[in-house]
Amino acid sequence: MRIDPLSKGEDFSWGGTAGGSLRRSLVRRRFLNMGFVVPVLVINLVFFVYPLIRVIYMSLFNWQLLGNQKFIGLTNYLNAFKDQTFLNSLWFTARYALLVTPMLFLLAFVLALLVNHAIKGIGIFRTIYFAPVVISMTSCSLIWLWIYNDLYGVLNYILTSLGLIEKNITWMSQASTSLPAVCYMITWKMAGFNMLMLLSAIQGIEDDVYEAAAIDGASGPGRFFRITLPLIRQNIGLALVIPVIGSVLAFEQFRIMTKGGPSSSTLTAVNYMYNTSFKYFKFGYGAALSMILLVILGLLSYFQFRIMRDPTE
Repeated sequence: MRIDPLSKGEDFSWGGTAGGSLRRSLVRRRFLNMGFVVPVLVINLVFFVYPLIRVIYMSLFNWQLLGNQKFIGLTNYLNAFKDQTFLNSLWFTARYALLVTPMLFLLAFVLALLVNHAIKGIGIFRTIYFAPVVISMTSCSLIWLWIYNDLYGVLNYILTSLGLIEKNITWMSQASTSLPAVCYMITWKMAGFNMLMLLSAIQGIEDDVYEAAAIDGASGPGRFFRITLPLIRQNIGLALVIPVIGSVLAFEQFRIMTKGGPSSSTLTAVNYMYNTSFKYFKFGYGAALSMILLVILGLLSYFQFRIMRDPTE
């Protein structure tokens, strides 16, 4: 039997005993919720919002390490689009992104399909494929720098032993080989991350969907192209956006493996921005370059998500 609390004559208004208790409970809950939100807001304000505002402010000045800061408006931005070295670094970064993104995605997708089976020992292979992700970029760059070494690198030794090359290749000293070499390293390191992302999306599809399609006469390839791919469309978009953003922000691998050479042919936009700010101490100009790069990243992410979004939304 349902008991109506009002039948007992209790006062649930804000001024009554029960109402006051309810109000205190709501206030405590509100403060508890704020306790979880406020630290995140503070962290974002301190480490993102304030630095962003500061960078925008610095980009409007001729900001040197020593001397007075002179306001010059948009001059830094105008100079950036006249800076041939910066434009070349953007073009190289674009080439790197266009090369490494499909390599990384295709390998990750194939690995996700291979490990998407409930068989004994499959977890070992998932761990092996994912293991390079936890290695730092610096360590990976140094390891592969030894592999590519033209005198005693294992890659040249293997290719020479198989008779594929007659003399050792100087992988990091040639513009034609240094870019693919770095792309191979990045693909080896980061494929496991995208594999895990795609694997979780594939395994999130209910078995009932495949069973219904099989009853309707759909073949294996038909189920893959008509069910699997459409249902993981957004995850595919995310698996493409992340490598593109990582490629645009490429820094450590090129600074360690190629040092921007030969003749600045592998100088990325972030490397040039770093040199401008912390080697030549042109902080205002470096801030303007970083804002241009931020706008480029935002536009790339926006268009990729628009292209890969669910058409039913």
